[in-house]
Amino acid sequence: MGESVGDIAGHRFAGGERAIAHWENFLLTEATGGEQMPAGLAHPIHLFHVPIEGAGATIAELFELAEAEGPDRVGLAGYDWEWFEPLREDVSYRCDGEVRSFVRRAPDAGEPFDELVFSIELRAEERPVARVTNTWHVWRSS
Repeated sequence: MGESVGDIAGHRFAGGERAIAHWENFLLTEATGGEQMPAGLAHPIHLFHVPIEGAGATIAELFELAEAEGPDRVGLAGYDWEWFEPLREDVSYRCDGEVRSFVRRAPDAGEPFDELVFSIELRAEERPVARVTNTWHVWRSS
């Protein structure tokens, strides 16, 4: 069981547009050791950063919002990627999202932490293309 922390649940990101250029798709896919996608398709690995950038947010802003004590105190606890259609190169995606919840957790064993859940949707020409929901754990000093 957890209790709500602060008032950041419902915080909306600024929102914005983000496209994946061919060169970016090629280089990121190579850097992660993935196989190149068929012409025009973007590798799904882009869902780790494109939604955050496209929504006008930064990792630093998310750390600040969650009052993280440092990068070593935050961990990715889970992510859920929903695809409604494939990601494509050179398509401008509208990215909008919000903090879904921010809850304090006090496990029986281990350090207390706050659980931050945020979700961002990518749309192309008003069609939903993908939705990412990330869960972070922000550990607190005892």
